[in-house]
Amino acid sequence: MTFVTGLLVFLHLVGAAIIVGTWIYTMKKPAVSPGQFHASLLSLVTGLLLVGIYEMGDADVNHAKIGVKLVLALVVAVAAFVGQRRTKRGEAVSTGLAHAVGGTALLNMAVAAIW
Repeated sequence: MTFVTGLLVFLHLVGAAIIVGTWIYTMKKPAVSPGQFHASLLSLVTGLLLVGIYEMGDADVNHAKIGVKLVLALVVAVAAFVGQRRTKRGEAVSTGLAHAVGGTALLNMAVAAIW
């Protein structure tokens, strides 16, 4: 089970890195890529699986923190979905939407590290 947990944590971090890394890369001309949407789903699913694994074990789970992180992850996923749909249609993605994806993901990472 340790290997599975480690693999899920790794994939969770990779998803967050893709979202924030793409956001920083496109900072001058804000955009939302389909990769950010897929990475948000990766982070969301692996985060939920990690919570499930920790709930089954002996670990204490801070449900308030998990609730906040879940809401932030859903905001990232929805914003990334809307942004990547606009990108695929050839429409302009607003600066606010592009920054909402990356900024909220970064905030979610801060909650994980600081709380």
